[in-house]
Amino acid sequence: MARVEGWRLLVQQFKALLLKNLLLSWRRRFLTALHLTSSLFFILLIFGVDISLKSRRRTTTAFRDLPDPPAVPVDPILPCESGFFIKSPCYDFIWTTNSSSVIASIVGRIMQTNPGRVIPDSKVIGFKNIEDAEEWLLQNPLRCTGAIHMEERSPSVIAYGIQTNSTSKMERGSYEDPVFKFQLPLQLAAERAITANLLGGTYIDWNVYFKEFAHPPVDVFSVVAVIAPTFLLAASMFGFVIQMSNLVAERELKLRQIPTTGHVYDGTVGLCVLGILDYMGLLSCFYLIPSLGALWYDVWILLISAQQFSAPVVLIFPLSSKHGFISKSSSSKTVGFCIFIIGFLTQLVTYFGFPYNVSFAKSFQIIWSFFPPNLLAIALYYLGRATTNEQDPGISWENRKVCSFSESDCVLTMEKIFVWLMATFLLWLLSAIYIDNVLPVNGVRKPWLYFLKVSYWTGASTIQIKDKPRDGSRNYDAIDSSIDEKKDEDVRAEENSIKTADANSMDKENVAIQVRGLMKTFTKVSRKGLCWKKTDEHHAVKGLWINIKKDSLFCLLGQNGAGKSTTISCITGVLPISGGDVLIYGDSITSPAGMNQIRSHMGVCPQFDVLWDNLSGLEHLHLFAQIKGLHPSHIVQHSMDLMEHVKLTEAMHVQAGNYSGGMKRRLSVAIALIGDPKIVCLDEPTTGMDPVTRRHVWNMIEEAKVGRAIILTTHSMEEADILGDRIAIMTRGVMRCIGTPIRLKSRYGSGYIINVMRKKITNGYSSSSSPTNHVQREAFETFFKEQLNVAPKQENEDFITFIIPYDRETQLPDIFTHLQAKKDELGFSDIHVSLTTLEDIFIHVVQQTEADDANTEKMEITEGTQPSVVHGDNFDHITELLQGEERQDAPPAVILQELEHPALSSAQGWSIEL
Repeated sequence: MARVEGWRLLVQQFKALLLKNLLLSWRRRFLTALHLTSSLFFILLIFGVDISLKSRRRTTTAFRDLPDPPAVPVDPILPCESGFFIKSPCYDFIWTTNSSSVIASIVGRIMQTNPGRVIPDSKVIGFKNIEDAEEWLLQNPLRCTGAIHMEERSPSVIAYGIQTNSTSKMERGSYEDPVFKFQLPLQLAAERAITANLLGGTYIDWNVYFKEFAHPPVDVFSVVAVIAPTFLLAASMFGFVIQMSNLVAERELKLRQIPTTGHVYDGTVGLCVLGILDYMGLLSCFYLIPSLGALWYDVWILLISAQQFSAPVVLIFPLSSKHGFISKSSSSKTVGFCIFIIGFLTQLVTYFGFPYNVSFAKSFQIIWSFFPPNLLAIALYYLGRATTNEQDPGISWENRKVCSFSESDCVLTMEKIFVWLMATFLLWLLSAIYIDNVLPVNGVRKPWLYFLKVSYWTGASTIQIKDKPRDGSRNYDAIDSSIDEKKDEDVRAEENSIKTADANSMDKENVAIQVRGLMKTFTKVSRKGLCWKKTDEHHAVKGLWINIKKDSLFCLLGQNGAGKSTTISCITGVLPISGGDVLIYGDSITSPAGMNQIRSHMGVCPQFDVLWDNLSGLEHLHLFAQIKGLHPSHIVQHSMDLMEHVKLTEAMHVQAGNYSGGMKRRLSVAIALIGDPKIVCLDEPTTGMDPVTRRHVWNMIEEAKVGRAIILTTHSMEEADILGDRIAIMTRGVMRCIGTPIRLKSRYGSGYIINVMRKKITNGYSSSSSPTNHVQREAFETFFKEQLNVAPKQENEDFITFIIPYDRETQLPDIFTHLQAKKDELGFSDIHVSLTTLEDIFIHVVQQTEADDANTEKMEITEGTQPSVVHGDNFDHITELLQGEERQDAPPAVILQELEHPALSSAQGWSIEL
């Protein structure tokens, strides 16, 4: 089958994974819409805050540029109702006098000559002295806008004073200045009335105009410089937390095993994730364009600032989510919020001048710049300071290399900030690539200086013999010595045949896979204070030696937790091994270059389905076919053939999330067979299938043996018996037996199993208590005891089961002849004869293992009599028996074994063995 190689394969894999991510984004429309519109939401918030603050300043001229202010006439005395927050009833003004008729006439003139409106008497109150007026003002707040205090000192001298509330007020964005609204009109009216009175009552046309001094606008803080960094950080975090949750969820669902189960070039998955995230970030950044006209920023300055800020942040989250810092998708929101708080605090510190100031050392600025939100904060601070008013030129692309004139202590130009953002992007990128290689979550761990090795760049593969444990593994000598005694002779023969052969002279013509002392240990690490310490080790696989030939199927059986799936995961490169080695067609899984070669001709059906719920079955096959490097012209037909083989043609366009468990397993089997691989690993492939479909998949696997080596793990003994050319049984990480099904049955089987079905003759009695049945049963047992020297293995009212050893096989024909002649006398209706099943052998091996392990852990009492207690005795009584005067050294651990004794009717007896 034609394949694509080299850089064309890299491009094909990138396109396939990118298309997968785009399809998932399209089918998760709600989350994608949230990601794309989050930046728009936060930018609208920035505009809202900016407009709100500007609206508070629109009624004052202090923030405007006034080179030639206009002359504004002074208003007449306004109605008191026009004052902000005034209470009703209110008064236009109050006045005081020393019982002078002249002052009373002046006040009347003020009321009558007020331009545009005559002030009624009900809106004015007079007092005899200032003390009475002030006491009224204190008792009636917000009921009067001003007061006039007059004193007639002589016929030609009248003194007056104006008293107003000097508190400025703001209501609904409108500013109220008490000087121009109340004080000046009252002062103008008083002077006009006093002058007319001194002139003998002549009307005077008195117009006064007010004109501000010319002034530039008052500089104010930039809203963008203060809140934009935080809001843009929040916008980026909102989108990336969604993507981070998806990445962690993929790892939880084992979907991140694609690089380790398929022939994917290093960095292709990461590059694809980076591409889709950066693309989404770029789309989000385009929402900045509508804001440029209002904020007077250069388009390219803003876009480059936002995009270059997004790029390094994109790398932080995949790095943290991929390498175990975030273990659950539900934790991504918490981690994202914590990073946002940290970014908010560092941006706040940056806004107040640290460390981008001439007073701080350059080293502080370098360290501070490694965190992208800090660079965004200083960039937007400079942009905000350069546009504090409409006359400021701002920062354009042309002057990006110079500091703004408004920043006298500038240490970074916009161009330098762009360089720093790009440098942080490269720093995080290289860190992600390096950590992905030396501390992988799945797969082969590369050396710390792997990039200095020629084999990493050339792809050359060498066999690395790792039969001995690696550095850091402990207690393997003790493990080997403890399990050697329990190994079957066939297991020892398999091991010795591999050990005596040189790994470099592996028979590649006949042997496809050679497992050489494979070991896997999981270490439990506990934390004490700031220190981490290894506290426990679990040896999942303990020195496995296997040869798997071509054109054959090797079946691995074992209980849950026996190490089957761990072995498969080590062979496929999902888990790094702790010791030993595995050679596949001469390539070692401990060599990164060798692992790349192995993956190119390996197909894997993992224990858990590696499927995306939002992709259809056919889309899965297309995706994995492109990853495997199949030529595009063969992918469609090859995928259709596989869908037909696993009987999923009718559901091939249905999304995998709607598949049943059996359908998902069939799709996983089809994925494992994509590209005609030479090695196929099937980890419980038929789980959840109905009997008809299971039989079909068995036929498919049987046909797939030709030209391949297949490793199969299963809990179905029937499946292992039918498909397995050789079978191995594992318990507690150790291979206990190995051989063909016939070899295992002949070696571990007890012989022939004879099930005798008895006739039921009750004669008024129950079936079990019938005297006739009782006599026939004894006669039947006596017959087998005399003829074959065997006793019943199992017995109930319907059946009697005997197990006949193989060495008495020649006697069976005569036995059956005699039984046929005595059929009525012995009272049986039918006899079933069968060989020992593989399930019987499996149970026998597991029970024997448990018995051996129990014997190694049990200590016998060598002195005194064995104490016995009745079932139900409390622990104190048992302790007294064990810790009496004769047994002061008794160990605390005990094993309780049930005693069978006829004298014990209602109570059960127990013996205690130390």
